[in-house]
Amino acid sequence: MTDLVIRPLVAGEENLFDSMPNPLPQLRQVGYADGIAGGGYRPETTWVALRGGRVVGRAAWLLPPGAVGAPWLDRFDLDAEPEVGAELLHAAHEALGGPGRYYAALPAHWRRREEVLAVVRAPMAAARLAGLVERGERLRCSWTGTPLPASSGRYHFRPPADAAEINALVSRIAEPDVLTGAEIAQAVAGVDLATDPLAWLGDATEEWRVALHAGEPVGLVGTAGDACYPLLAYLGLLDEAARPELLAEAVRVLAAGGAREVIADVDAHRVAVLAELERTGFRQLRSRVVFAPSDAPQ
Repeated sequence: MTDLVIRPLVAGEENLFDSMPNPLPQLRQVGYADGIAGGGYRPETTWVALRGGRVVGRAAWLLPPGAVGAPWLDRFDLDAEPEVGAELLHAAHEALGGPGRYYAALPAHWRRREEVLAVVRAPMAAARLAGLVERGERLRCSWTGTPLPASSGRYHFRPPADAAEINALVSRIAEPDVLTGAEIAQAVAGVDLATDPLAWLGDATEEWRVALHAGEPVGLVGTAGDACYPLLAYLGLLDEAARPELLAEAVRVLAAGGAREVIADVDAHRVAVLAELERTGFRQLRSRVVFAPSDAPQ
């Protein structure tokens, strides 16, 4: 068998990374060349495994310009046995200062799709062999113009008075329903979107809404119409009964601003939240399985 060569790319070898066919073309992902042009991908944090000059494994770590955190493994494809992938990761981890998080992007409903499982089994097994542990799954959902449920009139909505009101309500919400881009906020700016959303989203409050019942706040949603996509960045409740109408109100705010698509991320174990998103017209776009070093905090 031809000897295996594992090494980082050098500048100008972007085509070598792309010489490996995309194993999951149904996923909406930033192209490697675009990532290089934007500065998030770099040759020195991109590694390949070669046999006879052919790429049989590739791994690209991502860190946007200006980010305060460590690079995370964003692309990891394998056309070989898991042991090759583990060897590739071990070599890269040693050069990059140790293992970090791996966000494995997968098509929606991937566990029910044998053609997807055939692709992802090897890199996932390689990640485990390299000492990474599965730490949860996040689902990305998309609303693309489906008619919204009618309001019952039970709840009223208004913009928050100021940033202080947002922070006060956030402090009362133990586990937000929706946190879109939480991984990026943590990795890029060191911000916990669940506890300090304004540190990531900025102090503008015009696109936030407070849900009221009998004059008392029962929920809070923060939207962002000028991010990569219009999105529900934060949604938290003090009364779970308000979830359907607060979700619909948030989408109305973005649609009124011209959004034709709205993105929302939810933890896969939040079954009730996912069901409500689907009733509001959201459909799953992709999954992101999180792997982390075994000694990393939860």
